[in-house]
Amino acid sequence: MQRLAQLAETLAEGFVRYRFWWFALAVLTTLVSIAPASRMVFDRSIENMFAADDPLLEPFQSARRRFGAGEIALVAYVDDALLSAEGLARLDRLSGQLAEVAGVERVISLSSAGLNENLLALPVGKAMLDLMTGYLVGEDRHTAAVICVLEADGADGKSDVRSRTIAELRRLVEAHDPSGVVAGEPVMVVDGFANIDHDGGVLGWTSTVLLSLTLLICFRRLRWVVVPLVVVNVTLIWTRALLVATGLKLSMVSSMLWAIVTVIGVAMVVHVIVRFRDALADGLAPTEALTSAARRLALPIALSCATDALAFGALLKARVGPVQDFGKMMAAGSLLAMLSVATVAPTLMLLGYRAEAVDATRADDRLRRLVARLLGVVERRPGWIVAASLALLALALAGYPQLQVESDFTRNFRADSEIATSYAFVEERLGGAGVWEVMLPAPAQLDWEYLGRVRALEARLRDEVVVTNAAGVVQPGLTKVLSAVDVFDAILGPLAGRLPAAMVMQQTERMMPGIATLFRGQEPGAEGETYLRILLRARERQSAEQKAGLIADVERICREEFPPAEVTGFFVLLASLIDSMLQDQWVTFAIAVVLIGGMMWLGLGRVRLAVVALIPNALPIIVVMGTIAWFGVPINMGAAMVAAVSMGLSIDSTTHLMVEYRRGRDAGLSAAQAIAAANLAVGPAILLSTLALVVGFSAMCLSQFVPTIYFGVLVSLSMIGGMIANLVLLPVLLTAIEPRADA
Repeated sequence: MQRLAQLAETLAEGFVRYRFWWFALAVLTTLVSIAPASRMVFDRSIENMFAADDPLLEPFQSARRRFGAGEIALVAYVDDALLSAEGLARLDRLSGQLAEVAGVERVISLSSAGLNENLLALPVGKAMLDLMTGYLVGEDRHTAAVICVLEADGADGKSDVRSRTIAELRRLVEAHDPSGVVAGEPVMVVDGFANIDHDGGVLGWTSTVLLSLTLLICFRRLRWVVVPLVVVNVTLIWTRALLVATGLKLSMVSSMLWAIVTVIGVAMVVHVIVRFRDALADGLAPTEALTSAARRLALPIALSCATDALAFGALLKARVGPVQDFGKMMAAGSLLAMLSVATVAPTLMLLGYRAEAVDATRADDRLRRLVARLLGVVERRPGWIVAASLALLALALAGYPQLQVESDFTRNFRADSEIATSYAFVEERLGGAGVWEVMLPAPAQLDWEYLGRVRALEARLRDEVVVTNAAGVVQPGLTKVLSAVDVFDAILGPLAGRLPAAMVMQQTERMMPGIATLFRGQEPGAEGETYLRILLRARERQSAEQKAGLIADVERICREEFPPAEVTGFFVLLASLIDSMLQDQWVTFAIAVVLIGGMMWLGLGRVRLAVVALIPNALPIIVVMGTIAWFGVPINMGAAMVAAVSMGLSIDSTTHLMVEYRRGRDAGLSAAQAIAAANLAVGPAILLSTLALVVGFSAMCLSQFVPTIYFGVLVSLSMIGGMIANLVLLPVLLTAIEPRADA
């Protein structure tokens, strides 16, 4: 530890001594970085939500290639006279308007199928209407749906074409019927990133304002508000420029970037401010005081930033794309925050500095007295503290079997958001918002023998795929199963099998333009490699276990009938995404613990100290996750990152305490004396920095994206628990392992 500390102290002293040169370099770097930082963009593709090697991506991408890359937006509204001549005329007008929207390739509706009042009076019309129930019309016969197939050009995340298309679709349906909705995968993506884009600024500015007020109240000097905020903004510019340079784009959880960089940077500067003020109270001149503070904090700040980076880096092992991206961004941001503090803070802290009045009892004496009283309780009741900690651990672990994952992706948005209400509309009136598909290899020329096999497969899917609802009633798991076979049967009835299948397909395409490309596809560049698609619909609001069971049953049946069959779609991808979250939580947490433990061992030079340092930080995280299990709060994308991130952030306080403790032991103090000295020296800064972190993270409660809210609340709870454990449990553990240990 001593060599590492000496190196860190030498570097810190150099940053203070040559502060003007380092500040000039920081200013120059910031000016150069502003332009690239402003070019930071979102990756809006759905594929970005998954790891590049996720095996479920290949079928999803294949479906896009084979059946056209255009995504589908579903326009729906209620018309009590839908099937009347007037109702169908209104639907036809709306369909025509939607088809003319820039970015829409084609539309499919009852009117495009040629249905009219006269045809609906005939058996063939009724058969076609039954066929389209759940897709183009609801069971109530009053809900109309228009399938808008969008052009692929707007899905690359590089332009706002898709956003303008969705906005225009919404405008048209609202003008047609104010209660109408627009739903579908591209709508969810557009709304998600619109919320995130909004959050990025709101959360950043809110956390900045809250932290500024907190710092002003705590230190009562404007200087101590300005310094950390400049450090934070420089860090953000550098981080964004680096991400642009490396080709990394903002993702679904990137709205947290500004807020987290803010609280990390502020927490570091708070430690420097407290130590600087303490040195001033000891009678040192400003430059000497800052040099003393910098030397004292060099090692713990370096270790803190390293552990932060390692904790965020552990998220790279997650299987969720945005979580991986978040890990990369924040690992870079943590290291750049340390560099920003070293190069920017010294000049701003000393520039034009006029010594502030510091009374004889020190500026932070109240906090120090609080820490001293707390330490007195710890010394008198160590057994109670250990017993309480073990009881909390046991209670939390008992709740873990009850952990649930959020199975409805629409719940990632506030319940009153437009996308949530749109999906609820589709779920209620069109038989379920979960859309997926089966791809089957097909002959170049369809024949009735092949189509008969498809018909048999569909019958099994309708009959054998079942779920048990909340009332214990067994019901079909698929609310709709639809393929070209069903279209042929509806239009031609018994005559279908007597005519050549190719002729039937041509006739169907004339009657219902676009229907052929909806069900038939071909691998680009592979002549003769054609496919037929079966469209499936299921209810979105089901448990993760039910969704997994549905998908497994469909895959089993399809491969029994057609071994090369592929099951894919948004429903399948999101179910997999949700299923991986809980596992990712503990895998990344375990990796973070191992990496942080190794870094603490390197920094402290003692294995036992590294192990002890992990306990008061892991315990609050386990307790928080166990608590949400007991309360039935489901794990979503935000909660899936809490364990590893909280471990990295809360270990910062432990690092400062442990480094100070080792210094005391190296100076010949007993374990009890070293613990007391460390707590009194570092405790006030830990209280203030934790307060800053919690205040900063509280801004996330204003987010429009529910995982961001979860993340902010759960990390705040973990940070508070970590602070208490560091000031209460850590002294007990150190006393237990080193009552007579040598330095």
